[in-house]
Amino acid sequence: MKLLCDLSLEKLGALLKQYGQPSFRAKQLYGHIVAGRELDEMSNLPKGLVAKLKEDGWRALGLTIRESYTSEIDGTVKYLYELDDGNIIEGVLMRYKYGNTLCVSTQVGCAMGCRFCASTLGGLVRNLTAGEILSQVIVVNALNAGKDRRGVTNVVLMGSGEPLDNYDNVTEFLRLLSDEDGLNVSKRNVSLSTCGLCEKMIRLADEGFSPVLTVSLHAPFDEIRKTIMPIACRYSVKQVVGAAEYYFEKSGRRVIFEYSMIRGVNDGEDCARELCALLKGFSSHVNIIRLNYVKERGLKGSDDEAIDKFRKILDNNGVSCSVRRSMGSDIEGACGQLRRKYIQDGEYKQNNN
Repeated sequence: MKLLCDLSLEKLGALLKQYGQPSFRAKQLYGHIVAGRELDEMSNLPKGLVAKLKEDGWRALGLTIRESYTSEIDGTVKYLYELDDGNIIEGVLMRYKYGNTLCVSTQVGCAMGCRFCASTLGGLVRNLTAGEILSQVIVVNALNAGKDRRGVTNVVLMGSGEPLDNYDNVTEFLRLLSDEDGLNVSKRNVSLSTCGLCEKMIRLADEGFSPVLTVSLHAPFDEIRKTIMPIACRYSVKQVVGAAEYYFEKSGRRVIFEYSMIRGVNDGEDCARELCALLKGFSSHVNIIRLNYVKERGLKGSDDEAIDKFRKILDNNGVSCSVRRSMGSDIEGACGQLRRKYIQDGEYKQNNN
């Protein structure tokens, strides 16, 4: 199946030219796509064109919403999407006073193997195309039309998958997302999370992209980081921080370091003080995270006392930090949890062919 949502307005124009269509037709088609309509719903397009596009294997969007779950605690919504090949991915819509933030997936599964994350348990199935990533934003906007006129105002690439491991599709998604003729989401309202693929972080900066870079650090010592993040065997903590500093210098965007507090692993005073030394003088922010328990992993989160002590050490040493507010805990809100539960419960049989 070929996806029209993979194409920019310019590329749609080139495609429709092959079908003998006038230039204005591309903007019509593009408008339908970003509104979340499939070909059969595009009533102002010639029926012959729609039939020909379908005959040639084209469809507008790359997925549908299979299930949604709304938190009774904070109104967070978790979505399970079904892709055209039958694979399942997930996303989370979080509502704030400043707007609506959608967390999107960039891969089916993940190859990074971080020990605290449910997304990696089944390994990497495949990359998502730029249009499949964009479709997550489009269908959530369409679903909420009339209920919340703002729609999705902010996007975070923090769902299943390592975005920089799918670099070409992710950067094309960033272009499509900010297209003024499309969804027109401000480039300043996009965050990208990475476990620290240093060369790709540098390439992102060199190629002029400027999402807020969120780096999953989780330990200031290489020895500890290697026990929870296999990527640490390839890149040292100093290399990761160095690449983050380079990104800041090129983009001007402050880097956020994520730090999941794991009981007895990375929550000691020595870790807090080493983190302070590591980030001294760097315009960054540490996002302290209460670990979501994943039963297959067995790692437990730090208690409130340990988290507060850790935060105070950072504060007292001039390191900007905050404790992330947990959202959607009653709906399997953490990355990969709901998808895995859905598969394990036998409600869905994954297609890996």
